[in-house]
Amino acid sequence: MNRYILIRRLRGPAFLLLVGALALLNQADILSWGHSWPLFLILAGVMALAERAALATDAGYPPAQHPGAPYAVDPNAPGGPIPAGTSSAIVPAHTQEYEREPDGGQQ
Repeated sequence: MNRYILIRRLRGPAFLLLVGALALLNQADILSWGHSWPLFLILAGVMALAERAALATDAGYPPAQHPGAPYAVDPNAPGGPIPAGTSSAIVPAHTQEYEREPDGGQQ
C-alpha cells in the first residue's frame, strides 16, 4: 500500500480524534466548541498537504511524455486511443473518404 492511500484512509480517524480531544477540552473548560473551529481547518490543510506530498514522492503523478509520443496513454488499455491510419465511426482515416469535388459531387 502506498503512502497516499494510507494518508487518505487516516483522514476520518484523524477528524474523529480531533473531535474527541476537543470534547475533553470543552468538558474541562479549557477550549469551547465555538473557539475550536479553526483546528478543523488546520487539520484539513495538513491532511491535504500530506496527501500531495505522498503523491509526489510515490510517483503517483503520470510521467510526462514528449510531444512526439504516439500515445498519451497505454494503447492496450480498454478505451485507449485509436492508432493513426485506422478509422472509427466518427472520424475517417483517409482524407479521400470525406473530400468532395468542388462542384458538389455532380458531374
